[in-house]
Amino acid sequence: MSEKRMLIVDAELVKRIDDNRGDLGRSDFINFLIESELKEKEDGKKQGSITREEFHQFQEGTKELLRSFLEFFISYGLELGKQPSDSEFEHLSHKLQTLGGSAKAKSS
Repeated sequence: MSEKRMLIVDAELVKRIDDNRGDLGRSDFINFLIESELKEKEDGKKQGSITREEFHQFQEGTKELLRSFLEFFISYGLELGKQPSDSEFEHLSHKLQTLGGSAKAKSS
């Protein structure tokens, strides 16, 4: 027979275990949860989740898309002859430089 130890946990946690364990004993249920978690870690990432690198690539792609969008509309507005006010143009130029600078600085 295996050696037994006592684990002291909050009463709230014991209630959650009891509410979700079904026919399993507390020990078996906790063992099942631990084994499931360890198996997921061995298999890599969880179903439906992404890595930090994937999120970073998505974030940079979104910034690049926004930068292109702003650049297009600034160019489009200038070609139509509508001159933006100096403060509006400066604000958009600053945003464009900030987005372009952050993407270039992180990729270097």
